[in-house]
Amino acid sequence: HQRFEKKLSNFLKVKNVSLFSNGTMALLLGIKALGLKGEIITTPYSFVATTHVISWNGLKPVFCDIDENTLNISPKNIEPLINEKTSAILATNVYGRPCDFDLIEKIADKYNLKIIYDSAHAFGVEDEKQSILNYGDLSILSFHGTKVFTTFEGGAVVSKNKKIKDKLDKLKNFAYNGE
Repeated sequence: HQRFEKKLSNFLKVKNVSLFSNGTMALLLGIKALGLKGEIITTPYSFVATTHVISWNGLKPVFCDIDENTLNISPKNIEPLINEKTSAILATNVYGRPCDFDLIEKIADKYNLKIIYDSAHAFGVEDEKQSILNYGDLSILSFHGTKVFTTFEGGAVVSKNKKIKDKLDKLKNFAYNGE
């Protein structure tokens, strides 16, 4: 398990990988690890689990329209949805096509919001700078049989922050440290 995480981290050119039984569990515990509250702005154009995990964490999903050309969340439509209850933006890299990371990050920085990318279809995708999994606070992968990289079932959270990885590893292991 640990060797697989390390090999994935190296292959994907990311700092931290935490493996899960599926992408839904990865996203569910990713939200929990960030300690989010209130509302999360997200896209309705994603697999239903993207929205379900928001509700399962006791948060309210707020839907933002998509860009008609990319099918990704439309950054120009995010800001009007932000209020005092908003804690994060959850965007999907639809079909592995990268979101507008720069604009989403500017908005998140302005309002002190976390960013999570549902990157279930974006295994190995890079832009001109780096792996797109390095954007935002977390990126979520799915290894379901319908994905580019598959382990039949499985998922992962990619994080730049070692403390978040440690928290995720503890959450998925019934709060045990190590074995």
